[in-house]
Amino acid sequence: MQNPQPINQTFDHLDFEPKWASYWQTHNIYNTQHQSDKPPYYVLEMFPYPSGTLHMGHVRNYSIGDCFARYKRMNGFEVLYPMGYDSFGLPAENAAIKHGVNPKNWTTDNIQTMRTQQDALGLGYDWSNTLATSNESYFKWNQWLFIKMWEKGLVYRKKGWVNWDPIDHTVLANEQVIDGKGWRSGAAVEKKEIEQWYIKITDYAEELLSGLDTLDHWPDTVKNMQRNWIGKSVGTEIDYTIFDGDDQTVGTVSVFTTRADTLFGMSYLVLAVEHPLVQTLVKTCPNKKEIQSYIQNTMKKSSLERSNDASKSGVFIHHYVINPINGESCPVWIGDYVLMEYGTGAVMAVPAHDQRDYEFACTYNLPIKSVINPKDDSVQIQQDVAFTEPGTLIHSDSFDGLSSEAAQSAITHELEKKNVGRFKTTYRLKDWLISRQRYWGTPIPMMYDSENQPHPIPLDQLPVALPDDVTFDGKGNPIETSSSFQSITIDSKEYRRETDTMDTFFDSSWYFFRYCSATHATKPFDPDRANKWLPVDQYIGGIEHACLHLLYARFFTKVMRDIDLCDVNEPFQRLLCQGMVIKDGAKMSKSLGNTIDPGYIIEKYGADTARIFILFGAPVDRDLDWSDTGTEGCYRFLNRVYRLFTQSQYHQIKTGKEEDVERLMHKTIMKVTHDLNRFQFNTVISRLMEYVNIMIQNGSESKHRKTLLLLLAPFAPFLSEELWQRFYASKSIHLESWPTYDERLTIDDSVTIVCQINGKVRDSLTIARDSENESIIERAKSSPKVQKYLSEGTCVKTIVVPNKLVNFVVKK
Repeated sequence: MQNPQPINQTFDHLDFEPKWASYWQTHNIYNTQHQSDKPPYYVLEMFPYPSGTLHMGHVRNYSIGDCFARYKRMNGFEVLYPMGYDSFGLPAENAAIKHGVNPKNWTTDNIQTMRTQQDALGLGYDWSNTLATSNESYFKWNQWLFIKMWEKGLVYRKKGWVNWDPIDHTVLANEQVIDGKGWRSGAAVEKKEIEQWYIKITDYAEELLSGLDTLDHWPDTVKNMQRNWIGKSVGTEIDYTIFDGDDQTVGTVSVFTTRADTLFGMSYLVLAVEHPLVQTLVKTCPNKKEIQSYIQNTMKKSSLERSNDASKSGVFIHHYVINPINGESCPVWIGDYVLMEYGTGAVMAVPAHDQRDYEFACTYNLPIKSVINPKDDSVQIQQDVAFTEPGTLIHSDSFDGLSSEAAQSAITHELEKKNVGRFKTTYRLKDWLISRQRYWGTPIPMMYDSENQPHPIPLDQLPVALPDDVTFDGKGNPIETSSSFQSITIDSKEYRRETDTMDTFFDSSWYFFRYCSATHATKPFDPDRANKWLPVDQYIGGIEHACLHLLYARFFTKVMRDIDLCDVNEPFQRLLCQGMVIKDGAKMSKSLGNTIDPGYIIEKYGADTARIFILFGAPVDRDLDWSDTGTEGCYRFLNRVYRLFTQSQYHQIKTGKEEDVERLMHKTIMKVTHDLNRFQFNTVISRLMEYVNIMIQNGSESKHRKTLLLLLAPFAPFLSEELWQRFYASKSIHLESWPTYDERLTIDDSVTIVCQINGKVRDSLTIARDSENESIIERAKSSPKVQKYLSEGTCVKTIVVPNKLVNFVVKK
């Protein structure tokens, strides 16, 4: 043990926290040794957008990951624990428009600010494997992967609807549309159909769905959210021929239904206003101006508004379809309650057996034909609502009398014979639209020839860099203002460049692979390292990413496996979704004025206090209510730890207490280890508080205090390091081994026995562990409280559960 240096009785965190943050980085103690013989363990938190400052949600997320990474490192694992920045995105572009700054400079400054704050929190990241998605060394591989997907047939281009600002002449993201108006111009947003790029995530729908069954260490909530998002349905696809008012065939439309048994009850067909056939059909309608106005007004509504709106609306578009099962003519409408993102964007309307169709039919006086009777004759069909349950077919020709289940199969077989239908499995999941008409993102690496046909940029000419000669005026895509970017010459042939950039979810769908070899120069990552470290052993982040980031990451992993970049099927073995930080009953938000600045807490109390409170205040998967008094309480706890090393009276064990403190040490190690493995950080800290209190009351040996510091190190890395290097060793505490315990010393010599009469607790006794049953019964009967109830009747049976209870069955 080194000679201790004088220390004040109350610590000043500003004296040592910056010192140790610098020491850890200078000595690279957290850098991963990829060739280590230790077992690998990959801990990762979802990386942040570099907004410039951390908030308490960040602090909670990072404290959880950092604590667990330190714990695994001390348990003999070679830990990969990196951090980077999801640094492309709309806020940087908005800042460029508002302040006239370059998004790159704005982002770089914010990254540096956040990095400084992360270091101040004592987060033990391996910064040698860091990345920022806006760096060319990263987004070059976005472009490489995009081209590989193109070559595999997973990328295509088609027309799609977007929010269009008619004043600024730009496409708006959904979050830029406020009350139906452009966030900057205030103009009423229109819907416009333009060519955009899509990724065929639907090709992996079934594997993404079935793979959820292998994720045993994911929250069921997240898995169910993904199942619903993928939305597998088994049913029937039906083809309808469309006629105009002169009975001329003008096309066909397909409908998917899970209720083919109701086909004889169809009375009209409804198309989503975005359906690709609608604009063609409307051209010949006598009221096309009215229809176009209806289309624009409908598309201003969100999908949620259209789905939940009690009043269904629509317009007849003067075309008809023939019901292929019975030859009846049915009118074609467009309606707000049909969405393009569900099914085929077309619905065979059966008002008697679908509530939305029923409400629509009632509004426009359309026929309502019942074709299903309840299975139970005693069930009465209500007159003002649709009967939506399965039953028995009526008014359905030769299918009358069949059950709904049997009829679904029989009617589909009949449609197959006529070559107008088939059994079909569909998914709610739609292909991923990745085009963004913005500057601050990965340029899509495609170009167009003189006939407007797309071609990939040659791989040896990647990355396609963002141009600098652009104008940020909020009007249109800034890339289109660049004269240097517009064209490219390949093999003496001139091409027009694609000016769209990628959805930033593309960036975050594979970054965890890049961390394994962040400077790899010939591929997106080193396959050998990826196969060593992946899947991520423990991933930590918010549940709000369940159906986008987490699903896209799973998709990317399977694609990269299929192009021979890795052998991994799933990206994240274990997933922890931390709760939110709440203040005054609401999630912390600048708009609500209830945020707490982590920098203020670190300045006033220290990073260790911030970490201890954020982990102690609630179980990690629950919401945490911020408490100023709770923060002060954690600060006082750390000061009690500090005084254990500065006040001599705590170093001398009082007579007769040594064995108790020794047993408590082994129990504490056992319980802390058990709870840490289950992410029960709040109970770990509670146990450490109890351990400190006992040592203050009864004194402590050096080994007890040494054990305390080792157990505390993952939670309070600065104070633990300060005391460790002053009193025990010059080697960092974070490179030490986790303490072990003697299981024999975790078992108390005495136990508490509960005494029951007819199952009700009447007393409790402290007796020697593993006492004979006769001794337990005798002790229990000697209790006045037990004797009182025994005297009220006859004891007919005595039950003893060793070391737990004795129960007397008494009959009066």
